[in-house]
Amino acid sequence: MILLAAIACGLVIGLGRAWLYRQQYQPPSLKYLWLVFVAFLPQFAVLYLPDIRGQVSDAVAGSLLIASQILLLGFAWLNRGLPGMKILLIGAALNFTVMAANGGFMPISPQTASRLVPEEAVADIPVGERFGTKDILLPAEDTRFELLADRFLPPVWFPYQVAFSLGDVFLAIGVFRLLAGQPAIAIPFTKRITT
Repeated sequence: MILLAAIACGLVIGLGRAWLYRQQYQPPSLKYLWLVFVAFLPQFAVLYLPDIRGQVSDAVAGSLLIASQILLLGFAWLNRGLPGMKILLIGAALNFTVMAANGGFMPISPQTASRLVPEEAVADIPVGERFGTKDILLPAEDTRFELLADRFLPPVWFPYQVAFSLGDVFLAIGVFRLLAGQPAIAIPFTKRITT
């Protein structure tokens, strides 16, 4: 959710700046974009396809998620020269650290989870079991690098509640900077007169 909001805001700001200065918006020239798709495939399969999710053990799913995170880190590293990409790289590294240290899944505490679903539903999930698609339910005291877990929530009045991590915040800032801060291409003067 936070990443989608950052993408949308980054595009709006980037396109708005280009329009304001009568310049053409220049999307970031990302290298090795195929790595993102290769990284996303295992995540999509083990998290969102019920047939595959039911057949893959949590240990295998966790390993696939770690491999996916490594590919995303590689992609960010290879593009580190672009604006915002170093911030994105920090976010990816923070998420990788906490997920790798906790079996491949993003830990979330029962207290945080109970803000997302009724407490009775959380009480029915054993500690150490998956919560939602990518999280694992762990008390704060049993979580390695708990500061990096899915522990932050929007204000209570916000209509859509979702937990996010410190790494997600860095990812969102990096993506926003990447899309909003690209240098624009000046439209030639003669073209401006005719349009």
